[in-house]
Amino acid sequence: MADDVRYLTPPSIEVKKSKYCRFLKQKIKHIDYKNPDFLLRFLNEQGKILPRRITGTSLKFQRKVSTAVKRSRQLGLLPYVADNLK
Repeated sequence: MADDVRYLTPPSIEVKKSKYCRFLKQKIKHIDYKNPDFLLRFLNEQGKILPRRITGTSLKFQRKVSTAVKRSRQLGLLPYVADNLK
């Protein structure tokens, strides 16, 4: 009985896209905190920093991104909190 399991539709097998670190791929060594347009890619609509599991960046560059975003916030280039940032 347990071997006779049938589905109405075939079970979907999701293929996950492999995440990659864009900094390692493009060989970027320095993240500029004075470029808010680039840093907006790592923020969500509320202005929070996106985690590594979503962006796919390596730990080394995630730390650099977070410090660059925080420095940019202190200078007033990026907001601390926003309603609709994007």
